[in-house]
Amino acid sequence: MTQRASVPDVRVISIGALASNPLWNERGAVRTGHATTTLIRAGGASILVDPGLPEQAIAARLRERTGRGPESITHVFLTSFAPETTRGLDVFEDAEWLIHGPEREGLGAFLATRLRDLIKSGIDSEEDRTLKERLEADVARLRKCKAAEDTIAPGVDLFPLPGVTPGLCGLLVEHPGRTILITGDAVATQEHLEQGKVLPGAADVKLAQESFAEAVEIADVMVLGRDNLVLNPARRPF
Repeated sequence: MTQRASVPDVRVISIGALASNPLWNERGAVRTGHATTTLIRAGGASILVDPGLPEQAIAARLRERTGRGPESITHVFLTSFAPETTRGLDVFEDAEWLIHGPEREGLGAFLATRLRDLIKSGIDSEEDRTLKERLEADVARLRKCKAAEDTIAPGVDLFPLPGVTPGLCGLLVEHPGRTILITGDAVATQEHLEQGKVLPGAADVKLAQESFAEAVEIADVMVLGRDNLVLNPARRPF
């Protein structure tokens, strides 16, 4: 895979999916949800965004799309911290894990409180033990994530899009003549983009709608949270 000097290269590694898409009249989970995974190469960095597939699957997809394995990734960036964005995270153990500071802080406090309350109430069942193990694993993984700087690599900047989760954050990638925005779940699918809809269950619906509008205003091209790379329908072709 080649790129011109100083121009970031953006490549979709795996197209994501919602467990249930209400815009397709689906009710209840009909598939395993997973985030779209994107690779950005810029300034010597190889940044993998949202490794939502299981470890073996995301490693295989990376090789299919780039000819390289997990060892080639220098950074992993999470637009949010959830199973749908992190299932394959551990296979990139040698990379630097990054997340937006507010997402890290808010979720860290939530996980710590939930784990403390669980222990305080007593671990009385197999279900409790399983939950405790999962919470401890999430705490350990989140602890390894560093709060990302505003600029991750040349031409690759944080673009906060709070609302679906309190600290959700996309990445703005500058190209000559166009701007590419990796939106995470702030803009989930092409149908959500066309209909101006945010995901149900957003932490703050009003803030999610504002972030959606900001994404549409800034981007020429979007990599959607659970869909492919698409042209912004609000912009004229370039």
